[in-house]
Amino acid sequence: MHVLVVGADEIRPIKSVLKDLGASGVTHWDARNENRVNRKSIPNDTGCVVLLTSFLNHNTMKKIKTDAKKRGIPLVCAKRSVSCVYNEYCKVFGLAEKMGCKGS
Repeated sequence: MHVLVVGADEIRPIKSVLKDLGASGVTHWDARNENRVNRKSIPNDTGCVVLLTSFLNHNTMKKIKTDAKKRGIPLVCAKRSVSCVYNEYCKVFGLAEKMGCKGS
């Protein structure tokens, strides 16, 4: 499954965790320029969207959430920390027991 990560500037550690959790590829939109992100469409091969909420404004979050919901794409909302992304991803995909996630 391909994952789209929206927010933050550097996501190398998050990308590594997502690949460990089974992502076949990761696309990153830094969302630094709101207009550029709001004009993009979620790529067709996307199986999950991860929103790094600490770095997004409300309009961008709303647009991405609406687009993902219309297409039936699971949405993971987390702060920028790797552990937060890991735990929220496990909750959304029911990986708590399989991957040993905490906080589910």
